[in-house]
Amino acid sequence: MTVQAVVFDLGGVLTESPMTAFAAYESEAALPDGLIRRLNSTDPDTNAWARYERRELDEAGFRAAFEAEAAAAGFTVDAGRVLAALAGELRPAMVAAVARLRDAGVPLALLSNNVAPMPRTGRLGELLAQFDAVVESSVEGIRKPEPAIYPLAVQRLAAAVGRVIEPADCAYLDDLGINLKPARALGMHTVKVVDPDAALAELSALTGIELR
Repeated sequence: MTVQAVVFDLGGVLTESPMTAFAAYESEAALPDGLIRRLNSTDPDTNAWARYERRELDEAGFRAAFEAEAAAAGFTVDAGRVLAALAGELRPAMVAAVARLRDAGVPLALLSNNVAPMPRTGRLGELLAQFDAVVESSVEGIRKPEPAIYPLAVQRLAAAVGRVIEPADCAYLDDLGINLKPARALGMHTVKVVDPDAALAELSALTGIELR
């Protein structure tokens, strides 16, 4: 077994990627393909999205700032529609893999960029209860890919399970390469989630547990 603990991202890993909903809105509103992602990638540490995920802006502030950024780029964007795209459906195969890892006694953490603390109720709450540690950008005031959030997740996980866990003991799954690079630099084993089945095959090899 190469890894002894697993850290998951949420959006685009355990839930469907918001990129699909972004693309649908762009098509409906006659906006250029990839505009929302481009806006989110411009000045990535200081733009409206980054400040919202660190809770430096409230929702009204985010909407105003994001729409201003779009206007500066020459486009009219409804920030409310962008936020609505974040509510992706859970991926059953990924949720089942979390349960298998949990049943096998593997320490589990969730590391998520988000704009508000996640509810601990409903289906999402049931999923969150499977994790030993949950680290959210909106709570911590730091966000991926800021390097400090990755060792924080490992430390929280180690404290939760009461044993030493090093970055090299962990696999980290994310759908964005920019978020994987700092984790890899820290020594974590990284899995980029493009196709969930392929990602689970890779994670199965790392953990020695069949997850598909």
